[in-house]
Order: sequence, then C-alpha cells, then structure tokens
Amino acid sequence: AITHSTQETFYGRFTKMKLSKIAFAVGALIVSGSAAAEFSANIGATSNYVWRGVTQTNDDAAISGGVDYAHESGFYLGTWASNVDFDDDTTAEVDFYGGFSNELAMGLGYDLGVVYYGYPGANDDLDFTEVYANLSYTWGLDFSAGVSYTVDKEDDDADTNDVYFHGGASYEIAPTWSVGGTVGYYDFDDNDAADYTHYLAEVTKSAGDFGDFTLSVSVADAQAGEDSIDGDTLVFVSWAKTFD
Repeated sequence: AITHSTQETFYGRFTKMKLSKIAFAVGALIVSGSAAAEFSANIGATSNYVWRGVTQTNDDAAISGGVDYAHESGFYLGTWASNVDFDDDTTAEVDFYGGFSNELAMGLGYDLGVVYYGYPGANDDLDFTEVYANLSYTWGLDFSAGVSYTVDKEDDDADTNDVYFHGGASYEIAPTWSVGGTVGYYDFDDNDAADYTHYLAEVTKSAGDFGDFTLSVSVADAQAGEDSIDGDTLVFVSWAKTFD
C-alpha cells in the first residue's frame, strides 16, 4: 500500500505513472517530417500498466487511448489517458505532449519535446513535466536512445532535476514478428529516492487491421535497498491499435 511517508513518495509521486510508453507515448511521438499533416487516434489494453519498470495499476489491467496531430514540418501535438491505481483516490492519468521530430540522411531520426503528466483527483500533488530528446537509427536493427529531464512538479516541496536515460533496439525476426529490448536508468534528485535500473524484453506480433499484440517481461533493480521494487519481475501482455 502507498503511504505518504518520504520513502513511499518515491513510488507515489515519481514512478507510478505510465504504461510502458515505448509503445504509446514515446514511440507514438516520433513522426516523419515528410508525412502529410494529419490526425490519428490510438487505443490500447494491457494486463499490467508498467512504466519504467514499475506498475501503475497495482498489477491490474489498464485501458488507454489518445489522439495525435502531426504536421508535415515535423511538429506534433497529442494527448493520452489511462486508468491507474496508486492505492488512494488517484484513478486516472491524462498526459499532454508536443514537440518536433524529423528524419535525417541515412535513417537517423530525432525527436525533441515536452510532456505533462496529469493525475486528476489525486490526493497529493503528483503532476509533473518533463522535456525529452530521443534519437533513432536503423542499421539492420532499429536502435533508439533518449533522455528525459524533470523541469517542474506540482508539489512545491518536491525536488526536480530527475533524469531518466534509456536505450534499446528491435529487430524483425519474421514477417509480422519482432523482438526488442530496452534498458533504462532513473536518477533522482531527491536523496531519499533510490536510483534504479530497469530492463524490458518484448515480443510483438502485428495483426494488421487488428492491431499489435506484445508480450513483455520487465525487471527493476534498485540501488539502495528499496525492497519493494528490487528484482521485481513483471510479465504482461498488451494490445494497441492506431487509427489514421
């Protein structure tokens, strides 16, 4: 159960916040600068909403959805929402994001933006804002790496300057089948919050008009004796579909 002690604030305020947005927010943000301006929508379901190695739903299922606008210049805006469960009155997450992305020569892509994470009805001031920079490159494998930096928190007493680093790769092993992996590291400015590393492995099956199905295994490894996530292995299945 989440309490409001200093130690538990690490989970309640900073890490209980998103379905692996490799599939939803971060991945959906990267759009081609040569694409025509358009709106799109996405829906998804998962057996466990896991974000950066930590469940956001007490290991229960989540339903999510979002709307995106992408301009041919590379500019984009979007919003995304999901149910969450932080053992208090926090039952929903609503995110807003925007930025600019493009693809350079030889398959090198970049994505710069800002994202606001909102938790309507939360007992605590959980809302926060990050800026991010992501790179992608295709050379046999699809490589990606990025960094997110916390610039604002609604709780005036909370430390900002948290930094999250991630890198990963994916590979199409057969038509409609791909495998991927991600390693992330969360460095907290708050001395009472344990920095941690997490690992994610995924197998995805594309079903065409029926969307994509993904089996994921996530492990989080805290550095300072945070037993509630140290070595915690989460296995979950997800489905997502985009409507252009």
